[in-house]
Amino acid sequence: MASSDYYETLGVNRDAAASELKSAYRRLAKQYHPDRNPDDATAEAKFKDISEAYEILSDEQKRAAYDRMGHAAFQQGAQGGGAPGGGDFGFGSSFADVFDDLFGEFMGGRRGGGNANSRGSDLRYNMEISLEDAFHGRQSEIRVPTTVSCEPCDGTGAKDSSKPTVCQTCQGIGKVRSQSGFFTVERTCPTCQGAGHVITDPCRSCSGAGRVNKDKTLSVNIPSGVEDGTRIRLTGEGEAGLRGGQPGDLYIFLSLAPHRIFQRDGQHLYCRVPIPMTTASLGGTIEVPTLDGGRARVTIPAGSQTGRQFRLKGKGMPPLRGRGGNASGDMYIQATVETPVSLTPKQKELLKEFEDAGSARTNPESEGFMAKVKELWEDLKD
Repeated sequence: MASSDYYETLGVNRDAAASELKSAYRRLAKQYHPDRNPDDATAEAKFKDISEAYEILSDEQKRAAYDRMGHAAFQQGAQGGGAPGGGDFGFGSSFADVFDDLFGEFMGGRRGGGNANSRGSDLRYNMEISLEDAFHGRQSEIRVPTTVSCEPCDGTGAKDSSKPTVCQTCQGIGKVRSQSGFFTVERTCPTCQGAGHVITDPCRSCSGAGRVNKDKTLSVNIPSGVEDGTRIRLTGEGEAGLRGGQPGDLYIFLSLAPHRIFQRDGQHLYCRVPIPMTTASLGGTIEVPTLDGGRARVTIPAGSQTGRQFRLKGKGMPPLRGRGGNASGDMYIQATVETPVSLTPKQKELLKEFEDAGSARTNPESEGFMAKVKELWEDLKD
């Protein structure tokens, strides 16, 4: 039993209303619950103390006895009862609603209470877009098979003007309780399945479900700059809830189709461009496409090799809703020197003359590599 004053344990005045007691208990129980403080004996002891205090003060008769006699009212022999709780801290019927508020979200939402369990399911829609769509943004329409609220019964599930009646098994709570030793076992009402009411005259259109299957056409705004895997949430566009419950949400997952020219890495674009051997050797200019539909001229210095990159600033992807500043990414041109094919006899003759007139200065990388190979062979002979 807690040795301190129950009111002090909960941090409330002695004239605190029931709502104040419940609010104080909710706050403290959430803070000291053993599930949130594993291996913390102090938190567990504190939780038992506040549970014991709330068990007494939340019951009008026990609270009146405590106000008159203090802890002595619950000592053995007093008032014909034992110590409060008796190891039943936090599990009695007086705690059920409080624990629904505190920990219901961990089990998929609050239990009972009608429409809380009847929320519609969330839906997922996979959408493939082009790199151009991701660059410019796009307004698109999609068709989603889902469930919508039944119009004839306005989602209630009841026929015409009839109304659902309170479930007599659970008296509208949506759950039933039974005592098992020191514990109170609570489960979903088997009659109303947790709804708290029953349909005596179901709607013919939805058979009492309050929703019907239907394809829904939605307009989706795809902002510019989206990346592969971006998720767009449309609140309330998922499945309709059962018998008027809250609708779920629709999540649209975007994937980018491969592009025939560009590759994307974050906000940057990469483009592999083949360059004629003569242009790479003598220098010149080439034209390359940009994703905005334009063209850009790139100057190729004489002697450019395969793998050399040229940067076009600001020609990459735009930022998504201002991320990464207001600047767009860059576009990188990667040069690939192309070896001539299908040569004519005249071209072959010219290339042969070029080869004969060559020197180490003409092909420094080749000459340097062969020099290293010769050194390696010499070392292997020794």
